[in-house]
Amino acid sequence: MTYECLLYEVKDGIATLTLNRPERMNALGGTLREDLYDALARASGDAAVRVVVITGAGRGFCAGGDVKAMNEAKEAGRERSLMERIAPGRDRTLLAMRDAPQPIIAAVNGAAAGAGMNLALACDIRIASTAARFSQAFVKRGLHPDWGGTYFLPRLVGMARACELVFTGEVVDAAEALRLGLVSRVVEPEALMPTTLELAGRIAAGPPVAIRLARRALYRNAEADLREALEYETFAQNACFETEDAREGIRAFVDKRTPIFRGR
Repeated sequence: MTYECLLYEVKDGIATLTLNRPERMNALGGTLREDLYDALARASGDAAVRVVVITGAGRGFCAGGDVKAMNEAKEAGRERSLMERIAPGRDRTLLAMRDAPQPIIAAVNGAAAGAGMNLALACDIRIASTAARFSQAFVKRGLHPDWGGTYFLPRLVGMARACELVFTGEVVDAAEALRLGLVSRVVEPEALMPTTLELAGRIAAGPPVAIRLARRALYRNAEADLREALEYETFAQNACFETEDAREGIRAFVDKRTPIFRGR
């Protein structure tokens, strides 16, 4: 299956989803929202996919909402119908990302503004090129943050800094994003995809059942108390102990060799 506004590739257990509206800095217009949701559902249901990578074509990661399309809708008096159409697609995409069994890595190659920044924040890990720029640009358009910005941002940078970024729309460069903890690392543009795929490859080589349960536990337990977290860890560990991958991991340790995990 091909998409109008997204490129989809699976190689070595890694599904790479490339937002592909470079002429609009990959703004979330055209069929991109629908394409992204479908690609995420497709990757989630593919047992051969162990890691998902999201990146952008051209100079930008994602410029956020398609402001030109918003203006056209407003001029035509269709802004309410536009928002009513966008919101369900936005919500199902973010929930699909959170519910996905595989880890999701954002390779932020350029501008990530507004909804584009929050799309990156919805991923588990973010790696940025030195060309990356981040902005909660909504305030510049007289709009309220969406795509989960008020949920994700305070959890990453703290409430006070999140307030400052949301209230001002300040542009944050890659170095500042690293200092704030928005990204895990910053690399030169030509090293972005090799670095991201190397990390994705290391994760893909691990035991998928254990990684998927750990991913679920990390997010679940962020909202739980200690007792609930310990109970879930016990459940997940017991489930892992029953897998062939656990037996392989233990045997490989004893044999002093690299384990080969098959996801069983």
